Amino acid sequence: VQLQASGGGLVQAGNSLRLSCVGSGRTFSTFVMGWFRQAPEKEREFVAAVSKSGKSTHYRTSLEGRFAISRDNAENTVYLQMNSLKPEDTAVYYCAARSLFKPNSTSPYDYVYWGQGTLVTVSS
Repeated sequence: VQLQASGGGLVQAGNSLRLSCVGSGRTFSTFVMGWFRQAPEKEREFVAAVSKSGKSTHYRTSLEGRFAISRDNAENTVYLQMNSLKPEDTAVYYCAARSLFKPNSTSPYDYVYWGQGTLVTVSS
């Protein structure tokens, strides 16, 4: 599956942003979808994941309550709603897909397909 992320931009702290990631092909619903982010000079870190059906979600502990992941399999799209943004949320955000059954996995190595990334910059 090919993934295309969008929705990044420059926002002021406290504001919201919604990222989208569209997948190609008919197999989108067979993948667990995740979002990761990578800030300058830092390692890529897990943000959130959503199950194939969309019924189950998993978040980085520090982001739970501010970020929300969802998916629309009819549109082959996964979303990341980000609220109350902080300067430390500044990063390139990547969507990713995995077929591996590994509940609550946070490792990027479990994900096979990656989007190109979309830059989110939060100003103070």
